[in-house]
Amino acid sequence: MADTQAVRLLNITKKFSVSEDEYTDKERIKDGAFFALDDISFTLEKGGCTMICGANGSGKSLLMSIIAGLEELSSGSVSTSSRVGLIFQEPDNQILGETAREDIAFGPANLGLAKETVQSRTIAALAETGLTAIADFPARSLSGGEKRRLAVAGVLAMDAEIIIFDEPYANMDYHGVVQINSLVKKILAENKTIIILTHEVEKCLALANRFIVLFKGRKVYDGSAQDALLLDLESWGIHNPLGKPVNKYEDMLWQ
Repeated sequence: MADTQAVRLLNITKKFSVSEDEYTDKERIKDGAFFALDDISFTLEKGGCTMICGANGSGKSLLMSIIAGLEELSSGSVSTSSRVGLIFQEPDNQILGETAREDIAFGPANLGLAKETVQSRTIAALAETGLTAIADFPARSLSGGEKRRLAVAGVLAMDAEIIIFDEPYANMDYHGVVQINSLVKKILAENKTIIILTHEVEKCLALANRFIVLFKGRKVYDGSAQDALLLDLESWGIHNPLGKPVNKYEDMLWQ
């Protein structure tokens, strides 16, 4: 793996044994197996933001679980340059501490780091995500946007250089979306590698320098975000934000 690469996937396949009458999507069934992911390869350079889009069932969340090391693959190989942090769609699923401070400290403490290191990382992560003022608030009482920032803080405290956001705008109001986008821009300025899984393209497309589309478990597009807007995204189950008037590409960002 080259020093400039953050993630490299080679011929990733994930299949499950099924009976053909279990699925209506017959084209994804081969030799008694349902191919949730089928021969996917790509390489992501360090730094930058990649959007991975696809309709429900396209395999994007499964692919990200494989990159994060949470799911085994059936065949192929995956390599990452550093620790991968995954921000789940439901941030409540990641809360392990009673307070925001305790929750952030859980990860680095579980790595066996010295108490002083855990404390300094926790303080730095609170500051970076704008949570210092509510560090000792009950974690589960925070707003949806604050909980997502808390999840990011926990990942940063574990020194993850590759951060995956799984549907970060789900059930998020305008203020929450702006908070997440502001945090993503801040992290990108630190040359970390970000992957965003979303179907809400219009909220963050201008953040991305790479755009990948999955459709029925296969990669069908891999190129620039701007060029993707010229495609028939609806045929892959993705809303094209150019369906409504915009003045320029930079308008593809809630800020």
